[in-house]
Amino acid sequence: MSVFDHPEFDQHECVHFVQDERSGLQAIIAVHNTARGPALGGCRMWPYASSADALTDVLRLSRGMTYKSAMANIDLGGGKSVIIGDHRKMKTEALIRAMGQAVDRLGGLYVAAEDSGTSVDDLRLMGEVTTHVGGVIERPGPGGEPHSGDPSPATALGVFHGLAAAVRFQLERDDLEGVRVAIQGVGNVGYRLAGHLHAAGAELVVADIHAPNVERAVDAFGATAVPVADIDAQDVDVFAPCALGSAINASTLPRLKARVVAGAANNQLDRTAYDAALMERGILYAPDYVINAGGIIDIFYERTGYTWEKVERHLKGIGDTVTEVFERARRDGQPTGQVADLIAESRFRRT
Repeated sequence: MSVFDHPEFDQHECVHFVQDERSGLQAIIAVHNTARGPALGGCRMWPYASSADALTDVLRLSRGMTYKSAMANIDLGGGKSVIIGDHRKMKTEALIRAMGQAVDRLGGLYVAAEDSGTSVDDLRLMGEVTTHVGGVIERPGPGGEPHSGDPSPATALGVFHGLAAAVRFQLERDDLEGVRVAIQGVGNVGYRLAGHLHAAGAELVVADIHAPNVERAVDAFGATAVPVADIDAQDVDVFAPCALGSAINASTLPRLKARVVAGAANNQLDRTAYDAALMERGILYAPDYVINAGGIIDIFYERTGYTWEKVERHLKGIGDTVTEVFERARRDGQPTGQVADLIAESRFRRT
């Protein structure tokens, strides 16, 4: 099947397939849209079952980054890259350098950042062979403390503000005291989100494929641990997907008891039709690329002039943005994801 015929191909500007025999690198870089600026997006390393799965993921993720930048109202486009392989077993300095060289060959069309399976150190290693990386400069964070360039803290804080806005809109609650939240995935972002929620008085239920992540959240925040297969079916107020995509799918949709879906994961809906299905069930969905824009906002200011005060102000604005989406969706009787798409497209479509 041609890339052009792929169901996730969406007027992508270019898709690059990368192979480096010496390091074993096999990767795909997808640039969706550069109307607002260079295509910034994470470099993910994941043990995909097939190259077809990797292509599906990178096409979906790169499109989402375009919409994310547009909704955050920043001058960046959307792109993504994926390295095929298990980062725990296959990642080497040679492989990461080879990926940096592949990014460099695009001449700034795509800017790589941290993602699942890669780290700030990996991006800094890429930065030895290309200048087209983001999220690598140490800078002041909350309270003036050093911030390594890892976008996870900003992503988590932005999701927290968006989740609080969703609770305010759907549950008519001005605080999170006693609000029950089920977090699917308590890695870098999910764990930090759990910390913000715990500090605000929320009650947490957590699950993760890695047991140490769960144990850490239980010990630090008094969270209740449940099996990964059961996290979506918990009797909670909010379901927060913070792992990989497709958390809302044919199996999980009928099981949801939460009245709000608001989390950090990208591509939470396995099919766009589930946007309308959630609305029909009276479940408020905070579009993922709107609520999880904190990381790209953080990197945007790294490129244009960083202060934590500017970043924090922009992150708080995520709550206002999702509320605008909710209000328009209610007014027009449309699913929230569809409304967010319309707003984003008006900001990046070339006329």
